[in-house]
Amino acid sequence: MKKSQVSLLLALILILAGIALAESSTAAFDVPAAPAIGATIGDFSLPDADGKERTLNSLKGTNGSVLIFVSVQCPVSNAYNDRMEKLAQDYKAKGITVIGVNSNVAEAADAVKSHALANKLSFPIVKDAGNKIADRLGATVTPEAYFLDASNKLIYHGRIDNSRNGESVTSSELREAMDSTLAGKPVKTTTANAFGCSIKRA
Repeated sequence: MKKSQVSLLLALILILAGIALAESSTAAFDVPAAPAIGATIGDFSLPDADGKERTLNSLKGTNGSVLIFVSVQCPVSNAYNDRMEKLAQDYKAKGITVIGVNSNVAEAADAVKSHALANKLSFPIVKDAGNKIADRLGATVTPEAYFLDASNKLIYHGRIDNSRNGESVTSSELREAMDSTLAGKPVKTTTANAFGCSIKRA
């Protein structure tokens, strides 16, 4: 290999390393910390995929809500589409509403709407332009879930379950937290590390 080619290759490696470092720095230092379990999440207003303003308080069920940060393009988020829809259907009658939040800067509202239709996602999905709510909640990946009770108190924060592959799930921390709360019992696991694709912030 010629010296010029070696120099070019080294330069490219350094550039890529710099980008990776910048991304990890952004993830580590620029994203605010998540609220503590037990904190009350204030009401907020965001447009849905049709541009209609929706508030947390108008969308939540009588027994609370689950905010799930979702993505159009993320393969991990997409692997959970069926499970998120099943979650929404299972708990709707129990008074808990699932609400999708899309905070990715590169995913426009029309793409969010098309994606929801194509994947038969019936739960409301709002568009978090400027990732204001993602920042308020300290969300970093898709999917990442926040279960709030009827008074918007944060009960659980983290992953939906423990495996991207639905057939390999051995623990469903989100469902366990919801079921315990509905039964009036204490939640054993209040946090579990979420995994997925990083939220692409503005």
